[in-house]
Amino acid sequence: MASIKITRLNKITENILMKWRGALRIFTTTLLSLLLPLSFLLLARLSTADYLLSLNDFPAAQPPSLVFFSLLLNSIPLSPLHILVSLLCVASLVHTLNNGRITFPSFSVSPGTTVRPRLYTAWIVLCTLQVCVGLGIEGSIGAGIDGSGFGHERNFICRIVFFLGLYATTEYWWRTIVKPVVDDTIYGFEVEERWVERMVMGVSLGCLWWWRLRDEVESLVVVTEMKREMDVGVGMVDFMGWWLYYLVVTIGMVRVLKGLIWFGLILLYRKVEQVRDENDSLRVEEKV
Repeated sequence: MASIKITRLNKITENILMKWRGALRIFTTTLLSLLLPLSFLLLARLSTADYLLSLNDFPAAQPPSLVFFSLLLNSIPLSPLHILVSLLCVASLVHTLNNGRITFPSFSVSPGTTVRPRLYTAWIVLCTLQVCVGLGIEGSIGAGIDGSGFGHERNFICRIVFFLGLYATTEYWWRTIVKPVVDDTIYGFEVEERWVERMVMGVSLGCLWWWRLRDEVESLVVVTEMKREMDVGVGMVDFMGWWLYYLVVTIGMVRVLKGLIWFGLILLYRKVEQVRDENDSLRVEEKV
């Protein structure tokens, strides 16, 4: 009798532990998936800071929180942040254009393997982006940089298309980098993807978009256009921000076109089925 109670208690404990692990996994993957959209927020603030620097309106003080931000802005022509975000956006575009038929090396965990260079690469990419985004956002807050004043010049449709492209890129980042790392840390093997995780990730991205991104991300393009109108030199930070913005817009346009084509094919299939049914009914009536 006592052994039966102990067995039941062990099963209950295992169920609670599994549910806790599942909740922790969803929470962790959601937070880490937001690193990519936050990197666009940091890139927008870098563009804004570069514009203020060209107007000699950038804060002269250099507290510790501003050191890394200034390093991203001036010291390195192409920072690790620009390189990583560019590679992820290009990979997401290729994946979107080919419906996943042409894929980049997978970072998923194979059980039983001891040497996993792809997983280690995913760890390096994730940690590098986390350090860049964390220190960069902290430095922008310390400098008082806010790019929300530039967003009024872009139209609503462009914002929606950019958001769709950003969602597709974030989903690719979540599936190829974040999920394998979290699965290996919590379970030690890859766990099947569930719709709840994608829903939570999408809602979190939408909240971040409504809270900050929709107002500040437009500076990636508007700052470059303003500098061209003022005959001020466009630097590498401005060009990379402009290129990444329209690269994400391109991903969003591909998603929209695919959706329209899919909807058109459904309408065409239903029309063909309707005509076929009408022809069949006419043949039956003729035979009768």
